[in-house]
Amino acid sequence: MTRIDLDNRTAIVTGAARGIGLAIVERLLASGARVAMWDVDAAELERQQARLAKDGTVLAVPVDITDEAAVEQAARSTEARLGPVDILVNNAGIGGPNKAMWEYDLATFRKVYAINVDGTFLCSKAVIPAMRKRNYGRIVNIASIAGKNGTPYFSAYSSSKAAVIGLTKSLAKELADTEIMVNTVTPSVADTDILKQFEPDKVKWMLDQVPKGRFVRPDEIAAMTAWLCSDECSFTTGQVFDITGGRSVY
Repeated sequence: MTRIDLDNRTAIVTGAARGIGLAIVERLLASGARVAMWDVDAAELERQQARLAKDGTVLAVPVDITDEAAVEQAARSTEARLGPVDILVNNAGIGGPNKAMWEYDLATFRKVYAINVDGTFLCSKAVIPAMRKRNYGRIVNIASIAGKNGTPYFSAYSSSKAAVIGLTKSLAKELADTEIMVNTVTPSVADTDILKQFEPDKVKWMLDQVPKGRFVRPDEIAAMTAWLCSDECSFTTGQVFDITGGRSVY
């Protein structure tokens, strides 16, 4: 593993208790960052914090990222305990049900947007003012290839991730006169526990879309994210980084 230099940086990772988020936490810690793990699952956060404590400075922050007041309080708590926030990785998200769009009820559709889009908006809004004052920051939004090409029977998820991509591009342009870089990573399906919720024929269909013939590993997503969080990413902003094993459309 190539070590990305994140010494003396403070990072927030949302959806950090498991899967891709946890892999990103591990990679940022290995790169020298102090990491605040944000997640709604307080028990799993505590367990993972205890496991990772030997690897660096890690803070567990239970928070519902759809609650604006809770997000603002979590940001204040993180800064008070770890120092000014340099890095935000908006990873938290849900897939929603696997069904035709016309079978969704409005509450379910809105829940997917609340976490995937509103959460990204609220967490970014909470840290950007301080980043602007210091004229430094790295924001990485974890979207999905589904946001670029649409996945059938996942209309809420696909359209919400398209919204994250659009938000990334707009925010990057708004901050282009600063040293705050905003980018997004668009993985294909990752090899995590999320696969357990699908029937075998659906898993096979998803795998068949990947030219390399396997699912992306969380540590591979984390490796790309770590570079985007670093000082070396100094002129790249508003960009979309596929990590899909050759599956991409534009």
